[in-house]
Amino acid sequence: MIIKSLKERAKRRVKLSVYLKPYIFFAVLAPLFMVGEVMIDLMQPTLMSRIVDEGVVLGNMPLIWELGLRMIVLTLIGGTCGIACGYFAHYAALNFGSDLRNAVFSKVMSLSIEQTDKFTTGSLITRLTNDITMCQDFVGMLLRMFVRSPLLFAGGLFMALTLDVSFALVLAVSLPIEILAVLIILKKAKPLFTQVQTKLDTVNAVMQENVNGARVVKAYVSEDHEIKRFDNANSDLRDTNLKVMTLISKLAPVMSLVLNFSIIAVILIGNLQVEAGLLEVGKIMAAVNYVTIIMMSLMMISMSFQQVTRASASAHRIREVLKCDPKIANGGIKESEGEGSVEFKNVSFHYPGTKGRPVLKDINLKVEGGEYVAILGATGSGKTSLVNLITRFYDVNEGQVLVDGIDVRDYDLDTLRGKAAYILQKSELFAGTVADNIRWGNENATDEEVRHAAEIACADEFISEFNDGYDTYIDEKGTSLSGGQKQRISIARAILRRPKIMIFDDSTSALDIKTEAKLREALRTELKDTTVIMIAQRVASVMTADRIAIIEKGTITDCAPHTELLEKSATYRDIYDSQLKGGNVNVG
Repeated sequence: MIIKSLKERAKRRVKLSVYLKPYIFFAVLAPLFMVGEVMIDLMQPTLMSRIVDEGVVLGNMPLIWELGLRMIVLTLIGGTCGIACGYFAHYAALNFGSDLRNAVFSKVMSLSIEQTDKFTTGSLITRLTNDITMCQDFVGMLLRMFVRSPLLFAGGLFMALTLDVSFALVLAVSLPIEILAVLIILKKAKPLFTQVQTKLDTVNAVMQENVNGARVVKAYVSEDHEIKRFDNANSDLRDTNLKVMTLISKLAPVMSLVLNFSIIAVILIGNLQVEAGLLEVGKIMAAVNYVTIIMMSLMMISMSFQQVTRASASAHRIREVLKCDPKIANGGIKESEGEGSVEFKNVSFHYPGTKGRPVLKDINLKVEGGEYVAILGATGSGKTSLVNLITRFYDVNEGQVLVDGIDVRDYDLDTLRGKAAYILQKSELFAGTVADNIRWGNENATDEEVRHAAEIACADEFISEFNDGYDTYIDEKGTSLSGGQKQRISIARAILRRPKIMIFDDSTSALDIKTEAKLREALRTELKDTTVIMIAQRVASVMTADRIAIIEKGTITDCAPHTELLEKSATYRDIYDSQLKGGNVNVG
């Protein structure tokens, strides 16, 4: 049992390093060039000591010129190695980040609505942007600084000890102090980095809510309230960041203090050695340089570990998304014939994490292929929840939903959702042309097919009046269009798909009665074999349906044509009388 549990855990472990494998050649080249740069950097203090001891002290100008030119040439070679290392490291890191971002975005697209709600939109945006950037920067640093700093540390230590073993005493005292300071501060900083990312989630969430709900904010004159709410979230992020930065900033003065004391100690020891005739002045200069290199490399290592801590927190958040198995699992049926029939058999449903009365209870309803069925009920009665089960936005808790006689859970999701077109009350349009938005229904559609779909949806009449017609650019979320125009473009998009099933979730609410009647007539003519399920609030919108299902508190109480419901359903009569007052209405 324990072995099985470990195997399951291993399967769920997600290694981000797999996204670096395609660029392993560049990831190997970068450290190799860095080794070249470091070796040249370590040679420079020795050459400088020779210039002082063998050139300046002895007055040997030819040697000064020779060693000086050698240092310049080595510097050029070292600089070239550094540039090459930087290029290869950034090439690998940027491509790693790009591939990882694509993978996380693809995973987000596969998650169920329940799962995306659980993560929250603001958090997912932070993970896709800031967290992945942290990991990307870490990879770039790993291929450069994680090679450079340890090599400089080890190389500097070796070179300093070759000059005089007595310098080891200085390092034996200073290095433990610096290492201890680094470990203490980073241990305290690690949990704060996770807090920073969480606070950033909140800032992104508030920002997104206000951008999406800008009209509501302005309509209710709530700008000051929202500014204050954003300020609170932003201040919280600032304070947490400040706490982290204050903690990290303590490293620099501690390490600088240790470095300066170390240099003084080296000079004092070196002076004693020079007076004793055991050491040259140039070697003291070299020793100071090597001690500086050792201490600075240790400081760079500490900064690198700071980045490791940040990247570790971000990597954990990214892995949470990548290892998240979709709650809505794919079925195996990829091909299915049928006329678009839909059947609910003893269906009960409640939203995940909720308690109390289920949203839907013992629903039994069969819609034949090509039938036009309307669903009418009060707000909160379960109308939208019912149709959400058809396309498996959620799964039933009890019972079955069948499409063409097959349980929806047995379908491949693309196959199932390819059978249906879902038009929401809140029309979702994207930045692009009118034609681009309609072509979401079928990206291979011709211009004529796009226009015909718009004509059926009663959208061609206003689109043609635009200066650029179907090439008119729509702002993000369609803010340049009216509610009715957005709904008709959304309907045209669904029509272009030519689905077996069309679901209208109160998606004609922004249309006037005359336009809606015209649309229904066009749908009956052009899509007579398509199954239509229409949710509506207005009786006038559903009177011509083949059947009208009345849903009350999650249960279908009646289902019959309009005239029959008027006779036998008190609920329907009440709705009819309250909306139409018994008057005659032209419903097309």
